[in-house]
Amino acid sequence: MFNFQKNTYKLILTLFRLLGLIPRKWALRLGDLMGRIVFMVDKKHREIALSNLTYAFGREKTPYEIRLLAKRAFQNLTQILFEIGWSLRLDREDFHKYFSIKGLSHLRAAYGKGKGVLVLTAHLGNWELLTIIATIVGYPCSIVVRPLDFAPLNEFFVKLRTRFDGKLIPAAWSMGKIMRSLKGGELVGILLDQNVDWYEGVFVDFFGRMACTSKGLALLALKTETPVVPLFLVRDGSGFRAEAGQEVPLIKTGDMIKDVEANTEQYNRIIEAFVRRFPDQWFWVHQRWKTRPHCQWPRDKVVSGQITRSVGL
Repeated sequence: MFNFQKNTYKLILTLFRLLGLIPRKWALRLGDLMGRIVFMVDKKHREIALSNLTYAFGREKTPYEIRLLAKRAFQNLTQILFEIGWSLRLDREDFHKYFSIKGLSHLRAAYGKGKGVLVLTAHLGNWELLTIIATIVGYPCSIVVRPLDFAPLNEFFVKLRTRFDGKLIPAAWSMGKIMRSLKGGELVGILLDQNVDWYEGVFVDFFGRMACTSKGLALLALKTETPVVPLFLVRDGSGFRAEAGQEVPLIKTGDMIKDVEANTEQYNRIIEAFVRRFPDQWFWVHQRWKTRPHCQWPRDKVVSGQITRSVGL
C-alpha cells in the first residue's frame, strides 16, 4: 500500500511537471481546448454549472449567454492544471514577473493591528497559488483546507501549497489551531464559498438565494476581533493579480445569533461582488445551494453549540 501511494504520487508529480514544460502560449490553447471537451463530456458537472449560473444570472442573461459562461468556467478549471505545472518551475525571484497586488495597503493596515489577519477568500481564479501572495508580502500564512480523499493526490497538493513556506490547517477541529496561528501573527486564509451541512452553517443570501454558509469565520472574528480582509487571486493577462479589499467592519451587537448571521452575510456579499466581476473564474461546478432550510433548525444550538471544534470549511 505504501509503495502504491509513493509511486502514484511520483506519477502525479511527473504529469504536472510535464504540463509545466509546455510553453505558456500553447498551454493556454490546450487548456481552453480541454475545457471545451470536458464541458461536452461531463454531463453531471455541466448541469450543475448551468443550474448554478441560472440561479445567479437567470434574470440578467439569456440561456445562450449562460451556456457560454459555463463553458468558460470549465476552461478556467482546466487552465488551473496547466498553471499548477507551470508554477512548479517558479522560483521566488520569478514572483514579481507574474504576480501583482492591488490594495496591499489594506492588508498591511490590518496586519499592523498585531492580531494576525483572517483572510476571506474563495475558489476564484487560481486559488491554489494564493500562498505565493503571502510570500511576496512577507507575512507568515496558513490556509484552512479539507484533506483530499485520494492520499497520493492529497500529498501532492500539500507539498504544492506549502512549497513557499505556507502552512495548512486541516478543517476538522481547526478552531484552536487557527487561534494559535493568529496569536503567532499569521494570515489565516479561509475559503468561504462552499456549501456546508445545516449544523455547520447559517443560511444567508448569496446571489438572491439562501445558501448554507460556514459560520466559522464570523465566530472567529467575533471571538478574537481579528481583522477580516478579503483577498482574491484572478488572472490578469499572462499573469495573476491579487486584490485585497478594505477590512470588513465587524458587526457586534451582543446578540450572537444575529451577529453571526449578519457578519456571514457581509462575507457572502463580498464574495458575490468578486464573482460578478469575474464570473468565468469561479467554481460553478460545486453545488453551492445544495443544503436547503427544509425545517426550522434549532438556531441557538446551531450558532452557539459545539461548533467551536471546527470552522466547518
